[in-house]
Amino acid sequence: MQQRHIDRYSYFNELAITSRDFYIDYLEKFVAIKRGMNILEIGCGEGGNLLPFAEKECNVTGIDRSEERISQAISYFKLLGFNGRFIYSDFFDFSSEEDMNKYDIILIHDVIEHIDKCRKVEFILHAKEFLSETGIIFWGFPAWQMPFGGHQQICRNGFCSKMPFIHLLPLSVYNKILFIFGENDSCIKELLNIKAAGLSIEHFESIIKESNGRIVDRILWFINPHYKQKFKLKPRKLMPILSSIRYIRNYFSTSCFYITK
Repeated sequence: MQQRHIDRYSYFNELAITSRDFYIDYLEKFVAIKRGMNILEIGCGEGGNLLPFAEKECNVTGIDRSEERISQAISYFKLLGFNGRFIYSDFFDFSSEEDMNKYDIILIHDVIEHIDKCRKVEFILHAKEFLSETGIIFWGFPAWQMPFGGHQQICRNGFCSKMPFIHLLPLSVYNKILFIFGENDSCIKELLNIKAAGLSIEHFESIIKESNGRIVDRILWFINPHYKQKFKLKPRKLMPILSSIRYIRNYFSTSCFYITK
Protein backbone atom coordinates (compact mmCIF):
# COMPACT_ATOMS: atom_id res chain seq x y z
CA MET A 1 0.00 0.00 0.00
CA GLN A 2 1.36 3.41 -0.95
CA GLN A 3 2.14 5.95 1.80
CA ARG A 4 -0.29 8.38 0.18
CA HIS A 5 -3.17 6.04 1.08
CA ILE A 6 -2.06 6.13 4.73
CA ASP A 7 -1.45 9.88 4.96
CA ARG A 8 -4.96 10.98 4.01
CA TYR A 9 -4.26 14.73 4.10
CA SER A 10 -1.49 14.30 1.53
CA TYR A 11 -3.89 12.25 -0.57
CA PHE A 12 -6.53 14.98 -0.18
CA ASN A 13 -4.06 17.55 -1.52
CA GLU A 14 -3.02 15.30 -4.42
CA LEU A 15 -6.65 14.92 -5.46
CA ALA A 16 -7.20 18.67 -5.20
CA ILE A 17 -4.23 19.38 -7.48
CA THR A 18 -5.43 16.90 -10.12
CA SER A 19 -8.96 18.29 -9.94
CA ARG A 20 -7.67 21.85 -10.25
CA ASP A 21 -5.29 21.08 -13.12
CA PHE A 22 -7.43 18.69 -15.16
CA TYR A 23 -11.07 18.28 -14.09
CA ILE A 24 -11.85 22.00 -13.94
CA ASP A 25 -10.30 22.66 -17.36
CA TYR A 26 -12.12 19.71 -18.90
CA LEU A 27 -15.49 20.65 -17.43
CA GLU A 28 -15.18 24.28 -18.50
CA LYS A 29 -15.29 23.15 -22.13
CA PHE A 30 -18.95 22.35 -21.48
CA VAL A 31 -20.06 24.71 -18.70
CA ALA A 32 -18.70 27.94 -17.23
CA ILE A 33 -17.87 27.23 -13.59
CA LYS A 34 -18.82 30.26 -11.54
CA ARG A 35 -19.74 31.44 -8.08
CA GLY A 36 -22.93 29.98 -6.65
CA MET A 37 -23.07 26.88 -8.85
CA ASN A 38 -24.19 23.69 -7.14
CA ILE A 39 -21.63 20.88 -7.33
CA LEU A 40 -22.19 17.34 -6.02
CA GLU A 41 -19.63 14.58 -5.72
CA ILE A 42 -20.89 11.05 -5.17
CA GLY A 43 -18.23 9.01 -3.39
CA CYS A 44 -16.33 12.11 -2.34
CA GLY A 45 -13.91 10.48 0.10
CA GLU A 46 -11.92 13.19 1.88
CA GLY A 47 -13.26 15.83 -0.50
CA GLY A 48 -10.08 16.66 -2.40
CA ASN A 49 -11.80 16.74 -5.80
CA LEU A 50 -14.28 19.32 -4.50
CA LEU A 51 -11.75 21.78 -3.08
CA PRO A 52 -11.04 23.61 -6.40
CA PHE A 53 -14.79 24.15 -6.85
CA ALA A 54 -15.01 25.60 -3.34
CA GLU A 55 -12.10 27.89 -4.24
CA LYS A 56 -14.27 29.18 -7.09
CA GLU A 57 -17.05 29.87 -4.54
CA CYS A 58 -19.32 27.10 -5.75
CA ASN A 59 -21.71 25.42 -3.34
CA VAL A 60 -20.11 22.01 -2.89
CA THR A 61 -21.74 18.89 -1.50
CA GLY A 62 -20.09 15.52 -1.03
CA ILE A 63 -21.65 12.21 -0.10
CA ASP A 64 -19.79 9.08 0.96
CA ARG A 65 -20.63 5.87 2.77
CA SER A 66 -17.45 6.05 4.88
CA GLU A 67 -18.03 7.97 8.11
CA GLU A 68 -14.28 8.36 8.56
CA ARG A 69 -13.80 9.93 5.12
CA ILE A 70 -16.68 12.36 5.69
CA SER A 71 -15.19 13.36 9.03
CA GLN A 72 -11.85 13.98 7.31
CA ALA A 73 -13.50 16.05 4.56
CA ILE A 74 -15.21 18.27 7.12
CA SER A 75 -11.95 18.66 9.04
CA TYR A 76 -9.80 19.46 5.98
CA PHE A 77 -12.24 22.03 4.58
CA LYS A 78 -12.47 23.71 7.98
CA LEU A 79 -8.67 23.72 8.27
CA LEU A 80 -8.37 25.48 4.90
CA GLY A 81 -11.21 27.93 5.57
CA PHE A 82 -13.65 26.71 2.91
CA ASN A 83 -17.30 25.83 3.16
CA GLY A 84 -18.58 22.45 2.13
CA ARG A 85 -21.50 20.21 2.97
CA PHE A 86 -20.58 16.58 3.55
CA ILE A 87 -23.10 13.79 4.06
CA TYR A 88 -22.45 10.35 5.52
CA SER A 89 -24.75 8.00 3.63
CA ASP A 90 -24.88 5.19 1.12
CA PHE A 91 -25.92 6.99 -2.07
CA PHE A 92 -28.56 4.36 -2.82
CA ASP A 93 -30.22 5.26 0.50
CA PHE A 94 -30.02 9.02 -0.09
CA SER A 95 -33.26 10.37 -1.52
CA SER A 96 -33.49 13.38 -3.80
CA GLU A 97 -36.41 14.41 -1.58
CA GLU A 98 -33.90 14.89 1.26
CA ASP A 99 -31.87 17.26 -0.91
CA MET A 100 -33.94 19.84 -2.74
CA ASN A 101 -30.89 21.17 -4.59
CA LYS A 102 -30.47 20.42 -8.27
CA TYR A 103 -26.85 20.23 -9.31
CA ASP A 104 -25.11 21.91 -12.23
CA ILE A 105 -22.25 19.42 -12.12
CA ILE A 106 -22.13 15.96 -10.57
CA LEU A 107 -18.73 14.34 -10.14
CA ILE A 108 -18.54 10.54 -10.05
CA HIS A 109 -14.87 9.59 -10.04
CA ASP A 110 -13.54 6.10 -9.24
CA VAL A 111 -16.99 5.00 -8.07
CA ILE A 112 -19.01 3.35 -10.85
CA GLU A 113 -16.49 0.50 -11.20
CA HIS A 114 -17.21 -0.46 -7.57
CA ILE A 115 -20.99 -0.69 -8.02
CA ASP A 116 -22.43 -4.19 -8.46
CA LYS A 117 -23.09 -4.92 -12.13
CA CYS A 118 -26.76 -5.57 -11.45
CA ARG A 119 -27.14 -2.10 -9.85
CA LYS A 120 -25.12 0.12 -12.19
CA VAL A 121 -28.13 1.27 -14.23
CA GLU A 122 -30.05 1.91 -11.01
CA PHE A 123 -27.10 3.99 -9.77
CA ILE A 124 -27.02 6.10 -12.95
CA LEU A 125 -30.77 6.71 -12.87
CA HIS A 126 -30.57 7.72 -9.21
CA ALA A 127 -27.71 10.14 -9.92
CA LYS A 128 -29.73 11.79 -12.68
CA GLU A 129 -32.47 12.61 -10.15
CA PHE A 130 -30.10 15.18 -8.63
CA LEU A 131 -29.13 16.81 -11.94
CA SER A 132 -30.47 20.18 -13.06
CA GLU A 133 -32.07 20.47 -16.51
CA THR A 134 -28.88 21.91 -17.97
CA GLY A 135 -26.51 19.97 -15.72
CA ILE A 136 -23.80 17.50 -16.67
CA ILE A 137 -22.23 14.46 -15.04
CA PHE A 138 -18.47 13.95 -15.11
CA TRP A 139 -17.39 10.33 -14.87
CA GLY A 140 -13.89 9.02 -14.35
CA PHE A 141 -12.96 5.36 -14.01
CA PRO A 142 -10.20 2.93 -15.03
CA ALA A 143 -11.04 0.45 -17.76
CA TRP A 144 -11.25 -2.96 -16.10
CA GLN A 145 -8.60 -4.65 -18.25
CA MET A 146 -5.94 -1.97 -17.82
CA PRO A 147 -2.83 -3.06 -15.83
CA PHE A 148 -4.19 -1.92 -12.45
CA GLY A 149 -7.91 -1.95 -13.21
CA GLY A 150 -8.50 -4.18 -10.19
CA HIS A 151 -7.20 -1.51 -7.77
CA GLN A 152 -4.62 -4.01 -6.55
CA GLN A 153 -2.42 -1.06 -5.54
CA ILE A 154 -4.36 -1.04 -2.26
CA CYS A 155 -2.67 -4.32 -1.29
CA ARG A 156 -0.23 -4.17 1.60
CA ASN A 157 2.07 -6.74 0.05
CA GLY A 158 4.55 -5.13 -2.32
CA PHE A 159 4.37 -7.92 -4.90
CA CYS A 160 0.58 -7.83 -5.17
CA SER A 161 0.36 -4.04 -5.17
CA LYS A 162 2.85 -3.69 -8.03
CA MET A 163 1.86 -6.66 -10.20
CA PRO A 164 0.00 -5.54 -13.36
CA PHE A 165 -2.92 -7.55 -14.74
CA ILE A 166 -3.03 -9.84 -11.70
CA HIS A 167 -6.74 -9.04 -11.33
CA LEU A 168 -7.45 -10.70 -14.69
CA LEU A 169 -6.48 -14.13 -13.38
CA PRO A 170 -9.30 -16.63 -12.78
CA LEU A 171 -11.15 -15.86 -9.55
CA SER A 172 -9.88 -18.89 -7.63
CA VAL A 173 -6.26 -18.24 -8.64
CA TYR A 174 -6.48 -14.52 -7.81
CA ASN A 175 -8.03 -15.29 -4.43
CA LYS A 176 -5.31 -17.83 -3.65
CA ILE A 177 -2.48 -15.45 -4.56
CA LEU A 178 -3.90 -12.69 -2.37
CA PHE A 179 -4.21 -15.14 0.52
CA ILE A 180 -0.70 -16.59 0.08
CA PHE A 181 0.86 -13.13 0.09
CA GLY A 182 -0.85 -12.22 3.36
CA GLU A 183 -3.64 -9.85 2.39
CA ASN A 184 -6.27 -9.62 5.11
CA ASP A 185 -9.85 -10.77 4.70
CA SER A 186 -11.29 -7.27 4.25
CA CYS A 187 -8.79 -6.39 1.50
CA ILE A 188 -9.39 -9.69 -0.31
CA LYS A 189 -13.15 -9.20 -0.07
CA GLU A 190 -12.89 -5.68 -1.51
CA LEU A 191 -10.66 -6.77 -4.38
CA LEU A 192 -12.91 -9.70 -5.26
CA ASN A 193 -15.93 -7.40 -5.17
CA ILE A 194 -14.13 -5.04 -7.56
CA LYS A 195 -13.38 -8.00 -9.83
CA ALA A 196 -17.06 -8.97 -9.85
CA ALA A 197 -18.08 -5.38 -10.61
CA GLY A 198 -15.36 -4.70 -13.22
CA LEU A 199 -16.33 -2.14 -15.85
CA SER A 200 -15.18 -1.97 -19.46
CA ILE A 201 -15.58 0.99 -21.81
CA GLU A 202 -18.15 -0.89 -23.85
CA HIS A 203 -20.18 -1.85 -20.78
CA PHE A 204 -20.19 1.71 -19.47
CA GLU A 205 -21.42 3.12 -22.76
CA SER A 206 -24.13 0.47 -22.96
CA ILE A 207 -25.48 1.24 -19.47
CA ILE A 208 -25.50 4.98 -20.18
CA LYS A 209 -27.67 4.21 -23.21
CA GLU A 210 -29.82 1.82 -21.17
CA SER A 211 -30.44 4.56 -18.60
CA ASN A 212 -31.53 6.99 -21.35
CA GLY A 213 -28.39 9.06 -20.92
CA ARG A 214 -26.43 10.84 -23.63
CA ILE A 215 -22.65 10.82 -23.98
CA VAL A 216 -21.48 14.35 -24.70
CA ASP A 217 -17.74 13.69 -24.70
CA ARG A 218 -15.14 11.01 -24.01
CA ILE A 219 -11.40 11.03 -23.38
CA LEU A 220 -9.45 7.82 -22.96
CA TRP A 221 -6.13 8.32 -21.20
CA PHE A 222 -3.04 6.20 -21.80
CA ILE A 223 -1.39 7.91 -18.82
CA ASN A 224 -3.96 8.91 -16.22
CA PRO A 225 -3.81 12.65 -15.33
CA HIS A 226 -3.54 11.71 -11.66
CA TYR A 227 -0.28 9.86 -12.41
CA LYS A 228 1.33 13.30 -12.61
CA GLN A 229 0.87 13.52 -8.84
CA LYS A 230 1.39 9.84 -8.07
CA PHE A 231 4.37 9.06 -10.28
CA LYS A 232 5.48 12.38 -11.84
CA LEU A 233 4.42 11.11 -15.28
CA LYS A 234 3.17 13.39 -18.02
CA PRO A 235 -0.51 12.64 -18.83
CA ARG A 236 -1.10 11.35 -22.34
CA LYS A 237 -4.31 10.60 -24.19
CA LEU A 238 -4.70 7.26 -25.89
CA MET A 239 -3.91 7.39 -29.60
CA PRO A 240 -7.08 7.80 -31.70
CA ILE A 241 -6.45 4.56 -33.57
CA LEU A 242 -6.33 2.60 -30.29
CA SER A 243 -9.30 4.49 -28.88
CA SER A 244 -11.39 3.26 -31.79
CA ILE A 245 -10.61 -0.46 -31.37
CA ARG A 246 -13.28 -2.04 -29.22
CA TYR A 247 -12.14 -4.27 -26.35
CA ILE A 248 -8.42 -3.82 -27.12
CA ARG A 249 -8.59 -0.18 -25.95
CA ASN A 250 -9.50 -1.34 -22.44
CA TYR A 251 -6.00 -2.74 -21.90
CA PHE A 252 -4.43 0.68 -22.55
CA SER A 253 -6.95 3.06 -20.93
CA THR A 254 -5.73 3.85 -17.42
CA SER A 255 -8.53 6.40 -17.02
CA CYS A 256 -11.73 7.09 -18.93
CA PHE A 257 -13.33 10.55 -18.78
CA TYR A 258 -16.93 11.00 -19.86
CA ILE A 259 -19.39 13.87 -19.86
CA THR A 260 -23.00 12.72 -19.92
CA LYS A 261 -26.43 14.24 -19.60
